[in-house]
Amino acid sequence: MSIERRLEFQSATEAQKLFGPHNAHLRQLADLSGVTADSSGSVAVLRGDDQQTVDLAANCLVQLHALQRTDKLILPQDVDHAWRILCRDPQADIKTVFKDVVFAVSPKRTITPRTISQRSYLEAIRRNDLVFGIGPAGTGKTYLAVAMAVSALTKKEVKRLVLTRPAVEAGEKLGFLPGDLVEKVNPYLRPLYDALHDMLEFRKVQEMVETGVIEIAPLAFMRGRTLNDAFIILDEAQNTTQEQMKMFLTRLGFGSKAVVTGDITQIDLPVHARSGLVQAEKVLSTVSGLQFIHFHEEDVIRHPLVGRIVHAYDRYPRQDAHQKG
Repeated sequence: MSIERRLEFQSATEAQKLFGPHNAHLRQLADLSGVTADSSGSVAVLRGDDQQTVDLAANCLVQLHALQRTDKLILPQDVDHAWRILCRDPQADIKTVFKDVVFAVSPKRTITPRTISQRSYLEAIRRNDLVFGIGPAGTGKTYLAVAMAVSALTKKEVKRLVLTRPAVEAGEKLGFLPGDLVEKVNPYLRPLYDALHDMLEFRKVQEMVETGVIEIAPLAFMRGRTLNDAFIILDEAQNTTQEQMKMFLTRLGFGSKAVVTGDITQIDLPVHARSGLVQAEKVLSTVSGLQFIHFHEEDVIRHPLVGRIVHAYDRYPRQDAHQKG
């Protein structure tokens, strides 16, 4: 038996924006949920064979409408993120998650969480002086940490930002690369620069780096220092040795906050070396004043088209390994 839900919105103009150009958002919601979706004027009709799924799709549309009424323009990625959030937690309040502004890049562009885990991560950073964000690439671990750091610097909560990564992939090859040590490891620090340049003007970042307000350096540069009044981010922490991790964690000074990010499924250390991030989670599990936040595959933020491409490849029958073309 087919289940039907009719949703009528007060304004036809609002409904059209919610449904998207040529009902693009409705079609996207239908693809995500497996229901069928039609519209007429200010009315949306959702149909499906499962009551729970139809109700969840209806809840998603209603909550997106509530978000829209806060002057938020609904975009395709919002539909995707809202659906994924509600699939994990049907009781979630989409508006509360999306309106948690981390940093305003411009009046028209703000950085906000897009999953429940991301919001928990931000709340953990606000509450604690040390937070570990562990999970796969693409979940926003580093990007959101940088956004929180830039926000803290802008509000004068800290005096400088220190962003660091281990240059493990370089290994013994560093000696064969041109330039001094900083130039040799710069490619490994590029993702941190990219995040900064996405939030601040290029000249502003350059000026802050030159004056020492922002320091982006390999982990080896942290040894022997105490970092006061700073927001410190250790990225790719799965590639720290146990000794390096302890060294980094003991750099934390007064008035400082640190965020450690990494993916323990992507460890590039030599076989005999053990990850400092893996050990830290075991050693520090009962220590107060810090928190571990775990991200999962469903927290990976993709362009909607990328998601459809991945889905298409997953559905495509695997061809014989020896078949050419």
